[in-house]
Amino acid sequence: MKLSTKIRLFSSLFMLILVLLVNTAIYYMFHTMSLNGERTELTEQTDEIVTALNDSSTIAKSELLKAYLPTDGMIRVVGKDGSMLMSTLTKDKSYLNLPSSYATKQTSSVIPLKDNADFLTVSKPIIWENGEVATLQVYKQLVAHSETMETLFYVLVVASIIVLIPTIIAGTLLGRFILKPIKSLTSTMRENVTHTTWKKINLENRSHDELYEMEETFNVMIDYLKDNFEKQEIFVSDASHELKTPISIVKSYAQLLQRRGRDNPELLQESVQAIDSEADRMQKLVEQMLLLAKNQEQETYSKLNVVQLVQGIVDQFKGAYDRELVFETETDEMYINGNHDQLQQVVYILMDNALKYSDKAVDIHISQQGLTVQINVQDYGKGIPPEESEKIFDRFYRIEKSRSRELGGTGLGLAIAKVIMEEHHGSLSVSSEPGEGTAFSMRLPAINEN
Repeated sequence: MKLSTKIRLFSSLFMLILVLLVNTAIYYMFHTMSLNGERTELTEQTDEIVTALNDSSTIAKSELLKAYLPTDGMIRVVGKDGSMLMSTLTKDKSYLNLPSSYATKQTSSVIPLKDNADFLTVSKPIIWENGEVATLQVYKQLVAHSETMETLFYVLVVASIIVLIPTIIAGTLLGRFILKPIKSLTSTMRENVTHTTWKKINLENRSHDELYEMEETFNVMIDYLKDNFEKQEIFVSDASHELKTPISIVKSYAQLLQRRGRDNPELLQESVQAIDSEADRMQKLVEQMLLLAKNQEQETYSKLNVVQLVQGIVDQFKGAYDRELVFETETDEMYINGNHDQLQQVVYILMDNALKYSDKAVDIHISQQGLTVQINVQDYGKGIPPEESEKIFDRFYRIEKSRSRELGGTGLGLAIAKVIMEEHHGSLSVSSEPGEGTAFSMRLPAINEN
C-alpha cells in the first residue's frame, strides 16, 4: 500500500470515527432531553387531571376524563386486581393492546413499538368513585419526538458526509505535500546512483520543517560522499603514480640484467642493489597506503607514560644512527591515554624526518602545560618555506621530490601522523624558518594524576 493511500485512509478513518462519536453523543443527548421534556409535560398533564378529579365531585369521573384525553393517547383507570374500573378512553382502537399495570406510587415508562412511534405512559394513584385506590394511567404516543429524532438522524448523516468529503480532499493534498519532497529525494538518489552526478536537492523557498531537515541532511551526505569519492580517486591516482616509478626502475634493471648481466658482475651488483632498494620503497609505500586506506577502527587505549615512550625511541635511534640526539624533559612521568604503537609511530616519523633533512643535532623536548602534554622535535636543517607548511600534511606531498626520492620518502609519513593525532584528540603542527630548521609539535590531552 502506498504512503499516500495510507495517509488518506488514516485521516478518513480517524475523522469518520470522530464524527460518529460526536454525532452519536449529540443524538443521544438530544434524545434524552426531548424525552425528558415529553415526560415532564405528560406528568404535569396527569397531575392536572388528578386535581380536576378531586375538585369536581359533582361531575362523573368518566365524563371529566374525556375532556383531558390526549389526541395521540389513551386514559385508563386500573383497579387493584388489574381490572379496568371504566372503559378505556382512546380515539384509536389499536391502542387497546398496550399493556396496563396497577401502581401505588407515581411512575413513568416508555413502551417501545416496532413499526410505530413509542408510547410514554405516566401512572399515578387516585381515589375512585367507590372509595377504592386505583391507578390512573395516561398514555401519549411520541409522534413528534420520533419525527424530530428521525429528522435529526438524517441531518447528522448529511453533516457527516459534508465533513468527510473535505477530510478526504485534505488527506489527498496532505499526502501530495508530504510525498513531493520524498519523491524528489527518491528521484535524486536514483539519478545519483545511475549517473554518479552528485546531484543535490534545491532547498530554496522551503519551510524549515522536518522534511527540510531530511533534505538538508541528504545534501550534507552527498557532499560527504562526493568528497570521499574524490579523495579515493586521488588516492588511487597518486598510489598508481607513486608505484609506477619504482616498478619502472625494477623492470628496467631486470631487462638490463637479461641483456648484459651475465657477463658484467658490476652491473649485476648494481642492478640487484637497485631492485632491492626499490622493492623496499614499494613495500614501505604499500604499507603506509594500507594504513591510510583502511577504515579507522577504534584501537585499544591505555594509560601511557609519554616520557618513557619517547626515551625508548630516542635510545633506538642513538643505537642505529651516529647522530647527536638531545633529549630533555621537565619530569620523568607525564601520562596520557592512548595507543602505544600508534603514538610510537608518530614520534618515529618525526624523528626520522628530522634526521633525513638535517645533518646537525636533533632536539627532543617534552613539557606539560595544564592538561596538555607537548612533544617537540626540532631539527636545524634548511627549513620549510612558509607557503609549503600546510601542504606537508597532504598525502604524497613532498617539497623536494628528487631529494625525497633519494632519501626514500613517500610523502605519506606526516599524513599518517596527522591522522593518528586526530584519533587521539590531539594536534600536530609545524613551525619553520628557512635556513634555521623545523620544529614539529605534538599536543595530547594529559591525565590528571591529582
